[in-house]
Amino acid sequence: MSEYQPSELSVAVLAGGISDEREISFLSGAAVVDALYEAGYQHVDMLDPAADDFLVQLANGGYDVAFIALHGRGGEDGMIQSILAYLDIPYTGSGVIASACAADKDVSKAVYERAGIPVARGVAVRSDDDVCVADLVDAVGSECFVKPAVNGSSYGVTLVKEESELLSALEVAFDCDDKALVEERLVGTEITVGVLGNPPVALPIVEILPQQGSEFYDLDVKYIDPDLVHRIPAHISREDYEKAQEYAVRAHEALGCVGFSRSDFIVTDRGPVILETNTIPGMTPTSLFPDEARHAGIPFSAVCDQLIQIALAGAEE
Repeated sequence: MSEYQPSELSVAVLAGGISDEREISFLSGAAVVDALYEAGYQHVDMLDPAADDFLVQLANGGYDVAFIALHGRGGEDGMIQSILAYLDIPYTGSGVIASACAADKDVSKAVYERAGIPVARGVAVRSDDDVCVADLVDAVGSECFVKPAVNGSSYGVTLVKEESELLSALEVAFDCDDKALVEERLVGTEITVGVLGNPPVALPIVEILPQQGSEFYDLDVKYIDPDLVHRIPAHISREDYEKAQEYAVRAHEALGCVGFSRSDFIVTDRGPVILETNTIPGMTPTSLFPDEARHAGIPFSAVCDQLIQIALAGAEE
């Protein structure tokens, strides 16, 4: 891989955007900007794709590479990747197809199953479907999670404990997307596994510690002090640890991800079961992926530099 001198490169950090995770994206973007300056980059601009003049700024800015720090709709689903590809601007992270497949939890589950990665029992439901609650309960059980098929950061996710709550939970999900997933509630230890590099290597596994007042890793938990929530390395068996890392790399490769990703699992009594893969993990100071990298001995500035180097090398191929 050719090495590009950071001081000679002009970088557009894309943050904000049109999704529910807009404000979180700005935090990720700010952290990336600081990291790039620390790594020796001198020409770094933060651009917001939701700005009226965004396309003009991007097309006329003379940027050598774009660092995508967008989350959710418009950022992780292939939309911004398509724009950058059309403008012939190299960008960090996964390409159009991998991003779109990973963003749709229904599609990504099919990819996982084909790759031999265990998944939760679930049913995809569209907003215009004639829903039979009894059939859903038969398929996944009365305790289940209802989530938008395409969204992130736990927006629109509901833990359903009784079948009478299912229809209202679907309405919450449909506020975010016209397709929802109804999945069995898995019991076990929640973990997340970052993958970095080319070829991809699994990072130390984070265990998500249960928090009083929260029954899953929701918005109230994701952005508090990571020392209260993250346990690294995860306290799971060596067999499950190695299997989860294997599955995370396998998911990364099966989806066609590039540079980095982060896959979430529940470690059940039958081993790790994958939930989803994030192609642009959070980069805020409390986010999981930077925490995993630090525990692997990789400073965040080095992570950001590596992702840019991978993007530029990929553009040469």
